[in-house]
Amino acid sequence: MRITRALGAALLALGLAAGPAAADASPSPGASGDGKAPTRAGTSFRTATEIEQGQQATASGSAGDYLYWSFPADTGQRPTVKATVKLPDTHGTQTWQLDVYDGLRRRQACQYGAQSRTAGQGAATVELACVLRTVRGWSEPWANDPLPGTYYVRLTVVDLGSADLGFPVSAEVRVDSKDIGGAAAVDGSLGKPLVPGIAVTSGEQKDGSKAAVLSSFGSDDGWSSGWWSDRWVWTAIGGILAALAGIGGYVLTRGSGRPSRVPPGA
Repeated sequence: MRITRALGAALLALGLAAGPAAADASPSPGASGDGKAPTRAGTSFRTATEIEQGQQATASGSAGDYLYWSFPADTGQRPTVKATVKLPDTHGTQTWQLDVYDGLRRRQACQYGAQSRTAGQGAATVELACVLRTVRGWSEPWANDPLPGTYYVRLTVVDLGSADLGFPVSAEVRVDSKDIGGAAAVDGSLGKPLVPGIAVTSGEQKDGSKAAVLSSFGSDDGWSSGWWSDRWVWTAIGGILAALAGIGGYVLTRGSGRPSRVPPGA
């Protein structure tokens, strides 16, 4: 029983020590929210404005324009994209839509959220949201699973009257992520994240420019390796618990020792 109590204390200490380490095992690119938030949006995938997670990006445009932003998402994160469109004082009924694409420009489905909404006449704003699926470290080539890399946000109006076309509007976009951790871990990882220019480093561009490319877009810690997650910690804890259960079962069932060789009543 002393062995069982000692192993139990060691297990408790291991769990307390491993918890913070597991939480910090997967760095989150762009999750700091530091730096000046962008005040414009791109007009295509190639010109999408880069934003960091936690930033409140703003942009001005006209009804009918396509507004694009891009942000990084790493393994184990579940991004939530929110957008608010401020409409002019007078306008007709119009429908706005928020779409999210991955690094391969595949449209990603939303788990939940109002991805498309209709603003009636006189409405001041329209709010949209899209909660993506958890980013996986690896996937089959034929699957449409979200993978680590750059994600693109496209905001546009999909239905409005011709009288409202070209009216000035302003938009606010924010991206936040929830770290799911080992619950979404898979056995495998990508060689490189799906980021434009990942094979090109600063100073190696064909046009001779020295500007950094999107392959450096992310946190100072870089992208997660994909093989480590807190699933390893819980697997180890499960193994220790199984060993303790075996020891406890043996102690309870072994009895008081070997039977006496002296016949009863001798």
